[in-house]
Amino acid sequence: MSTGFDVWDLEKSIADAIVKLGWEKPTEIQTEAIPIARRGTDVVGQAKTGSGKTAAFGIPIIEKCESSGIPQAIILCPTRELAVQVAEEISILQGNKGLAIQTVYGGTNLEKQAASLAKGADIIVGTPGRVIDMTKRGHLNLKQVTYFCLDEADRMLDMGFFPDILWVFENMPNRQQTLLFSATFPQEIIDAAEEFMSEAVHVMSDDMEVDIPEIELNAIRIGRANKLWVLGRIIANMDDNGQMLVFSNTKRMVDVLVERLSKFRMKAVGLHGDIPQNKRERILNNFREGKDKILIATDVAARGIDVDGITIVVNYDLPVDTESFVHRIGRTGRMGRSGEAWSFVSKEDRGSLEKIASTWNLTIPYVEVPALPEGMDRDPIRKRDDWDEVSDSFGMVRVNLSIGKADSTKRALSDWIVSQAKIQEIVLGEITQDEKSSQVEIHVQKVAYVMDVIKARDYNGRKLKPVIVNA
Repeated sequence: MSTGFDVWDLEKSIADAIVKLGWEKPTEIQTEAIPIARRGTDVVGQAKTGSGKTAAFGIPIIEKCESSGIPQAIILCPTRELAVQVAEEISILQGNKGLAIQTVYGGTNLEKQAASLAKGADIIVGTPGRVIDMTKRGHLNLKQVTYFCLDEADRMLDMGFFPDILWVFENMPNRQQTLLFSATFPQEIIDAAEEFMSEAVHVMSDDMEVDIPEIELNAIRIGRANKLWVLGRIIANMDDNGQMLVFSNTKRMVDVLVERLSKFRMKAVGLHGDIPQNKRERILNNFREGKDKILIATDVAARGIDVDGITIVVNYDLPVDTESFVHRIGRTGRMGRSGEAWSFVSKEDRGSLEKIASTWNLTIPYVEVPALPEGMDRDPIRKRDDWDEVSDSFGMVRVNLSIGKADSTKRALSDWIVSQAKIQEIVLGEITQDEKSSQVEIHVQKVAYVMDVIKARDYNGRKLKPVIVNA
């Protein structure tokens, strides 16, 4: 099979991987950046996420690195989610070259990541803070690194990471090549490029126009513990002739969802970068022919999926960038058919959804979880308690009690709860009252137990009927 990448005479492992991905021709940023970067020249690229820029810097880096177990290249990303996504795509693009690609980012056990590094790494993809931690603790030697890439530099500037980035620049004395990609170029980024890059060539992608399909968009406020419950409801409401594409941000979650749905007698198939090519083709053919109704995939693996019959797209995880959202929802509503896209939004995701909506001028209303279809009186997947989702930033959950200040003081109510539940007073937070009700803050670690106690006891001869506020 011939691709538009053939003119570059890429390493066979990379060329084969591109064929397997089904990529027919390079995007504009790839056409501009790859030939220059392959020559060893520094590159400053202006491109948004979704333009194919990961391959634009990934392919030259893969070609320059050897399987030695010694770090030769570092790619810095603003978030751990993006770092995982970039590492996954580069792992796919290298084909069978055998490079060890390691991710290092905060929020996970540093020692485990250090142990992985000790086993050998050729390319490191990470966030600035954790790369610095690894360097200062002696787990990573930046003097060994010769290729450096900065992905989404403007986002890192917005997040306050630029001092860390400059530190990494200054502690990498043997850099032979630097690649910097950003959607915008504030003065700080321009200054850094001039100081740390040598006669860089500036390239720009103009192919940013994205068609936004006219489909029904909905968002549901839901914590991670109950996303599967909501997915079960949406599946239960899907037409017999419908097909669903579910997006997850990680390969592991793709596998987990396939396994969990199967336990509830819902057949789904998964698609991600670790699946062998022949199996991948079989999965895609079955889905295209309608033999399988539910496909769960990562963004990278979903590229090349061209199935007109998809009626529902589900963002089980919101994407890490705004452009991917539009690419995802564009999988449905094709050929004049109706389509719908559902986004599951936890507390931490609400800002991301607002950014997506404002960037693309979309109206994405929050709606209730779909009701069970007619004739079904039992959820296919049971709803679970999710106290973390209803707690505030201090770990407190607001519980409404059916007793007001006319019948109890705050102190009397607090003392009664403490004595009945046999808890420390610090477990309770602020109590507010009106004439007929009281709202009590209870720490998330004790709220389920305390509510059970309140339900089982009478307060001065009456039931207090505890209910979670804004559950």
